[in-house]
Amino acid sequence: MAIAKAERLMNLALCLLGTRRPLSKRELRDSIEAYLETARPDKGAAGSDDSFNRMFERDKDDLRELGLVIETVENLDGEIGYLARRDSNRLPPITLDAEEAAALGLAAKVWQQARLAGAASGALQKLRAAGLPEDVDPYEAHGALEPRIPVHEAAFEPLMLACRDRRPVVFDYRKASAAHPGPRHVEPWALECWRGHWYLAGWDRDRGAERVFRLSRITGRVRSRGTGFTVPVPDVVTVRETVAGWAGEIADRSALIRLRSGAGYPLRAKAARVRELGDGWDELEIPYGHGLDAWLVEFGPDVVVVEPAELRADVVDRLRAVAKG
Repeated sequence: MAIAKAERLMNLALCLLGTRRPLSKRELRDSIEAYLETARPDKGAAGSDDSFNRMFERDKDDLRELGLVIETVENLDGEIGYLARRDSNRLPPITLDAEEAAALGLAAKVWQQARLAGAASGALQKLRAAGLPEDVDPYEAHGALEPRIPVHEAAFEPLMLACRDRRPVVFDYRKASAAHPGPRHVEPWALECWRGHWYLAGWDRDRGAERVFRLSRITGRVRSRGTGFTVPVPDVVTVRETVAGWAGEIADRSALIRLRSGAGYPLRAKAARVRELGDGWDELEIPYGHGLDAWLVEFGPDVVVVEPAELRADVVDRLRAVAKG
């Protein structure tokens, strides 16, 4: 079966590369023996057409995944044709020095815990075929440390594909302050790994605003919902800044809290000002950014939020959610 498919893909690639004009599905079907075999009498005309269409679409997607640039052209009669121009499918000579090859090898190793490992390995094989020097081993160890990005969330792969294909998705998401998950309709922009956790940045259609979702809080299956985005996708820098802000790394305000004496040393390390209140309590002024409420809840009864009011309310909501289980 594998040999038959490889032969079929090779024949299709040769047809698309060898033509000077777009070839229709009918012409490609008549030119490739494997496609002619789909016209079996027991299937009937409709059945054989469906079998051919499914096979052709899969083969076309496989060739594109392998790197072949296939153009779709509509002629004056409205008929769709396909071709692969030689100038669009010719790679220039690739020259990589040892350091560049080592960087590619490390990038491939990063994904060895995810299903992207196969794609990364395949990319290196393509570089080999395109002229990567044989005496350069991209997998060679160049240091004692080996980078890895852990990917344990089941939502990672469908969201990565949705980001790539610009497909809206639906999933159930459990907020840290909520007892039960709720549905989210999202236009996914990009995935970011931050401090060992994966985040999705995108446009929340229900709330009409950009949001960031932690993948570990996505429950159930990620489902695609139609095609097309309703808002433009920001550039990479903007998305990363959004992720950093929602992960609590960007603080644009200050919060005033009371902290029990001898407790909360991580909070004391970030404090811009500390004042003793007596009776076993201190007053701290600390940077206030997204995620501070979740952090303060971890200190339990040793922390009391004085201001701002919205931070105090968020902490109370989280504590109530914890109490409800």
